[in-house]
Amino acid sequence: MTKSRIFEPFWQRGELGKRLLLAVMALALLAGTVAWLADRPDLSASSWAAGTAVILASLLTEIAISLGRKEFGLDLIAALSMGGALLLGEYLTGSIVALMYTGGQALEDFAQRRARRELTALLNRVPRTAARYADGQLQEVSVEELKPDDRILVRRGEVVPVDGNVMDGIAVLDEAALTGEALPVRRRSGEPVTSGTTNAGDAFEMLAANSASDSTYAAIVRLVEEARAAKAPMVRLADRYALGFLAITLLLAGGAWAVSGEAIRALAVLVIATPCPLILAVPVAIVSGVSRCAAKGVLVKGGGALEMLARVKTVILDKTGTITDGRARLIEVKSRTDLDPLEVLRLAASLDQGSHHVIARALVAAARERGLRLAAPSGSREEAGSGVTGRIDGHEIAVGGWDFVSARIEETAFSREIREWIRRDGTVAVLAAKDGILAGAFLLADEVRPEAGSVLRRLREAGVDRIVLATGDRTELAESLQSFLGLDSVVAELKPEDKTRIVEAERSAGPVMMVGDGVNDAPALAAADVGVAMGARGAAASSEAADVVILVDRLDRLVSAISIAHRSRNIALQSVYMGMGLSVAGMFAAAFGYLTPVQGALLQEAIDVVAILNALRALGNPMRWRKTTHLPPAELIQLEAEHRALMDVVDELRHTTERIQNLPKTEVRKELADLDALLRRRLLPHERQDDEELYPRLRSRAATPDALAGMSRAHMEIQRQVHSLTSLRKALGAHGPSPAQRYEIQRLLHGLEAITRLHFAQELEIYRLLEDEQ
Repeated sequence: MTKSRIFEPFWQRGELGKRLLLAVMALALLAGTVAWLADRPDLSASSWAAGTAVILASLLTEIAISLGRKEFGLDLIAALSMGGALLLGEYLTGSIVALMYTGGQALEDFAQRRARRELTALLNRVPRTAARYADGQLQEVSVEELKPDDRILVRRGEVVPVDGNVMDGIAVLDEAALTGEALPVRRRSGEPVTSGTTNAGDAFEMLAANSASDSTYAAIVRLVEEARAAKAPMVRLADRYALGFLAITLLLAGGAWAVSGEAIRALAVLVIATPCPLILAVPVAIVSGVSRCAAKGVLVKGGGALEMLARVKTVILDKTGTITDGRARLIEVKSRTDLDPLEVLRLAASLDQGSHHVIARALVAAARERGLRLAAPSGSREEAGSGVTGRIDGHEIAVGGWDFVSARIEETAFSREIREWIRRDGTVAVLAAKDGILAGAFLLADEVRPEAGSVLRRLREAGVDRIVLATGDRTELAESLQSFLGLDSVVAELKPEDKTRIVEAERSAGPVMMVGDGVNDAPALAAADVGVAMGARGAAASSEAADVVILVDRLDRLVSAISIAHRSRNIALQSVYMGMGLSVAGMFAAAFGYLTPVQGALLQEAIDVVAILNALRALGNPMRWRKTTHLPPAELIQLEAEHRALMDVVDELRHTTERIQNLPKTEVRKELADLDALLRRRLLPHERQDDEELYPRLRSRAATPDALAGMSRAHMEIQRQVHSLTSLRKALGAHGPSPAQRYEIQRLLHGLEAITRLHFAQELEIYRLLEDEQ
């Protein structure tokens, strides 16, 4: 039998004292058994009775303390069982009950520690000190003393104490504790680092962006403390049922005594009467689910939020940062025919390194993704919100919007073409000029997350009936998402208070989940039955208001959390139905005289163990013992990185298509030869490796041998089109392509680019679906 105050921290309940009581009772039982075997029943009875009395005294003290707190638990049944055994001279029964009681407490503590492992790990990693530079000297100070703009040294293996930015060199960070991502990430000079991550490389210097109390990790620690202290509705249900169950137990025990005239039957009923599956297995299963979510980078603030996740019927999604990535990304480059588009990007990104503007950072990130070596700018001058000028490699460069750059260049046919080209809804245009002449332009957009489509489908499979997009963006932009995402409703041009009203209106169909990432989402997150914050880059206000915080920048982790919630709740209910059924059956068997008190005590403990072990299944991976297609997270990250590394090759298909439109005939052959060599050197080996190594490995784990056959067919088509490009190139006449040949080459390159981009997107979605997330 166990305590009902299951969520009380074990260090406040004297874990060492419990172990001591368990040891005392075990020794008393062992000594009594030895005396009984030595034919000394008087000594054995004394030993068993003394041990039982010690445990009973301790239990009565705890019951008195609980009643003083106005907390009522079912430990009273254990006290009645031990007291009844002593009064009736059933000393062996009393000692077994006492041993089972203390052993149950120890088992409870073990199960709780096991279930809370991921949450406890987050708390145990909190840094206490940091190395700060002061007056040119390195000083070890308490993290509470750190202030914004402090210069800090983070040594190998240390946890980053506050949020900030890398000052010099490259930081190699292990973010697994916060996000669940297995591979370290690299942060270059000027890039942000998040508190709570671990330095997995050489020591690096950083500049603090805020104090320790305002850092990301401090907020996470506060959320973890809330999650540890929260009590699930199913657990509170056990407390409410305690008094009623006690009354039923006493009525059945008294009835058995009255009908049979044997007090021993009443004792047997008391011994086996415990709703352990309800007061112990349920919270263990729920906390196990919370802990498993934490291991996946999803922080659930307690069992109540986890249970509500399993009941959600309507999901309301914010657009920016939730359905979309929330960051501007380079989607297209257009340059003068005499300039390489990647060179134009390199010049623009080199100049933008000194700017903190979000679009400037997006251009720098795009250049680094493509492996471009950026130069150091000189003489930089920035007009806030407009653009930057400066010198790169001896050239005068200007980067900014149309008004900023057009005022600094000569008008040409190319500039007039660009002015029309940049007029697209949902995009931001950045222009780059070189030595007073327009060099090129970039289109950036906040793209839909690659996993968005599969997430919405999986939400419906998880029992969600209605999905609504609520955004402050223009109606036409929001409706464009509805056309291909399959949303049930779109509400646009909203103010923060409007989102709260939508949450209230949707509640009539069942529990509502709101998912967002910004400060303006905080009221709606707080109003929803379950508020989910995209906390990897979202605002602190939204994380504080939310019930669930996704610490990794992945929307599909939301589906993982819902799946874990469903499984944890189902396991908890299984434990209740199975365990309570066995307990009630045992009580009736004892009442009719089919179980002795000793047998009842042993049966009761067997039920306890089965219920706890079943509840701990919520920590495990349900797919572990099945033959299934899955990818370890580390392999998924590697595959995504390989695709990112090939994007410059796909970009080159578009750039070549544009260049050959105006190139002299004699230069087309060389341009196509360079592209052909690039595709055969980088793209085709990647596709061949996927088809010959990765796909067979995934098919061997799948239930159907023809899985991924459609993706293999796409590989064949890519190879066929590259071969067609080679054939067309070799078929060119001595004077270059005819108009028909030029058209055919452009048509082929457009098709090859389209199928390659689509294939990469399909692979990314499939890989994320196959990730070992359960």
